[in-house]
Amino acid sequence: MAKDFYQILGVPDTAAPDEVKKAYRRLAKQYHPDANPNNPQASERFKEISEAHSVLSDADKRKKYDEMRRLGAFDASGGFRRSGGAGTRPGTSGGGTAGGAGFEGFQFSDDGGFGLGDIFSSIFGRSTGRREDVAPEAIETVIEIPFRVAALGGRVPVRLPLNETCPQCAGSGAAPGAKISTCPECNGRGSVTFGQGGFAVSRPCPQCRGRGKIPSAPCPTCGGAGELRREKEVLITVPAGTESGSKVRLRGQGQPARPGEPPGDIVVTFQVPPDRFFHRDGLDILCEVPINLAQAVLGTRLRVRTLDGKKVVLKIPPGTQPGRKFRIKGLGIDKGDRKGDQLVQVQVQVPESLTPEQEELLKQFAEKGGMAF
Repeated sequence: MAKDFYQILGVPDTAAPDEVKKAYRRLAKQYHPDANPNNPQASERFKEISEAHSVLSDADKRKKYDEMRRLGAFDASGGFRRSGGAGTRPGTSGGGTAGGAGFEGFQFSDDGGFGLGDIFSSIFGRSTGRREDVAPEAIETVIEIPFRVAALGGRVPVRLPLNETCPQCAGSGAAPGAKISTCPECNGRGSVTFGQGGFAVSRPCPQCRGRGKIPSAPCPTCGGAGELRREKEVLITVPAGTESGSKVRLRGQGQPARPGEPPGDIVVTFQVPPDRFFHRDGLDILCEVPINLAQAVLGTRLRVRTLDGKKVVLKIPPGTQPGRKFRIKGLGIDKGDRKGDQLVQVQVQVPESLTPEQEELLKQFAEKGGMAF
């Protein structure tokens, strides 16, 4: 059943893109499979959240989706209401033709008319009624990567929960020797129709899982699902200069729409937590280093850590003022034909207390310099 994506993310339909992103990040972190390894409900909730975000974060998809909502596609519970009997064909419950559901003269079908079927399939990437045109869904996941990896680039492993074809039944969902019969829910079509009034949407049949056939006994290995849950480890290449919210698409690394079909994609969203030492400003890297009062007055040399883990010697001239920044060329983020620098800001640490000898020496210094206490 299609859900109202605004309800899933808990935002109003007037929510700005930043509100949608903020709600998605909060919920994705809460329901991510890695944080709920033994909770299948959390995994399903994470899928819903990811699907909702993939639509509402895309301006074109959101516009089409909002049009569906405006036309009354959703009932009060946020889902499509099923119309007609088992296996109802589009159009037979709302005064339309057999080719599609009628809605104020428009056709919701696969072959022409107003094109709501195209809107639905372009939003969800799934079939609008025909079993042969089901497209695999992209799996979306959010991973945290270290600041240095995001800045310099690299490869990180991520474990994803996927479905694979059951080796026992080869995806049929049938136990060995079981009889296969036509699904009574969809009459063998593999899809059923949900609708409100004259508006209808065809979805894969929940009883036969879109196969159009059901076995007399389910496969004991997969329980009739035709699939088994497993974890897949994927190495993801992180481009240099990656920021929080950046995405990469791994084509063909996901799971198929149906057993035995080509796999879909995986969409990875990166989150970059702050580093204790480094900060980022565009392609420049900023850091702060402490020096004492004597070093600021007399000058010194410091060994400063860089992004690649090495240290460079930085000369601090005499009379350096608190907060002064020094630029180390070419040690920032390298992105394409551009390269940033590393900016080192010095913080002068003033002692909270002095020994009598230190206090006397400081007074003598101040007097020679024309300063008075």
